[in-house]
Amino acid sequence: MRTLAPGMLLVTLLALLAPAGGAQGGPIKLGVPVPLSGGSAEAGQDILNGARLAVDQANAKGGILGRKIEIMSADDACDAQQGVTAAQKLVDAGVVAVVGGYCSSAALPESGVFHTAGVAFIADASTNPQLTEQGFDNVFRDIGRDDQQGPFAANVMVNDLHAHRIAIVHDNTVYAKGLAEATRTALADKPGVHVVFFDAITPGEKDFTATLTRIKSLKPDVLYFTGYYAEGGLMARQFKALHVPGVFMAGDANNDPTFIKEAGAAANGVLVTSAPLAQFLPSAKAYIAAYRAKYGHAPGPYSAYEYDAVNIAVAAIKRAHTTDRAAIIKAVAQTRDFKGITGIISFNDKGDRAGVNYMVLEIRGGKFTAHHAAA
Repeated sequence: MRTLAPGMLLVTLLALLAPAGGAQGGPIKLGVPVPLSGGSAEAGQDILNGARLAVDQANAKGGILGRKIEIMSADDACDAQQGVTAAQKLVDAGVVAVVGGYCSSAALPESGVFHTAGVAFIADASTNPQLTEQGFDNVFRDIGRDDQQGPFAANVMVNDLHAHRIAIVHDNTVYAKGLAEATRTALADKPGVHVVFFDAITPGEKDFTATLTRIKSLKPDVLYFTGYYAEGGLMARQFKALHVPGVFMAGDANNDPTFIKEAGAAANGVLVTSAPLAQFLPSAKAYIAAYRAKYGHAPGPYSAYEYDAVNIAVAAIKRAHTTDRAAIIKAVAQTRDFKGITGIISFNDKGDRAGVNYMVLEIRGGKFTAHHAAA
């Protein structure tokens, strides 16, 4: 049996005892898993930008516990397997908390890695209900759930658009299918309303002619697409080119400017159900100005929620007065009435944000505007 020399033994013991987040006096590390490649890369970069802006501002005020904060990013590509790899990379790097996530298909397996490691995970855009239904005490989110957005979307279709025949298209991803099913369930309770089409397209698909031709024959009042903007913009363009009747409506993975670029002129009149965007929140004016000054363009849809998530984590570490991961989880769970730029934030017993809101966006003149319900 080999033995360690005294000096090597001391180094080994110090390595084992070193606090997570870096050596004492070194930077405190926060992890940000987001898609930085693939069809959702622009959304991921926007989220990462929001995290970096929050950390820059916190560091300008002295950081936490006399130490600077450092963002550690990892590309999960909105993929389950790559998400596990990205999550483990962050854990191995010594992050004390994680803030981020975009696609629920990646966030769900990531949450398991973070739970095993005992690291707080605050999701800013992953909306599948299962994320906070697993019984994990370390998982939180500062945005709503699909089973909240689905009923909201159903009410808009029936009460505002007076729709009776509704087509729902998803892409079989965890988020898209979950939102589609939540919407269909909510519509089932509406008298005189029929879901005349419910099926999936394939992520990465470019030609939706066959699907849209089938839907056209069913004469829907609304087509609700719950997939992501990379396909959503193309589908909206083809929807108009094929003269499919009814309103094209989409879920909150389509509230990105890239949707408008992909759809072109066909984006005009499209409706999108969404958590409130920064430009519609008076409390986010300073954030928008700071984001634009740093990055040269306006923020996308989820960077504001990421900015709040980072600041919640920073506040929790300050309250815990330690970088101990377990203590940080407890401090995050105790978040009550946090004044974020997206509103007042409190977490319930499951880790979900209490009192979430939604709005309907209408694309007009190449921009997202607030939709006003018909009389």
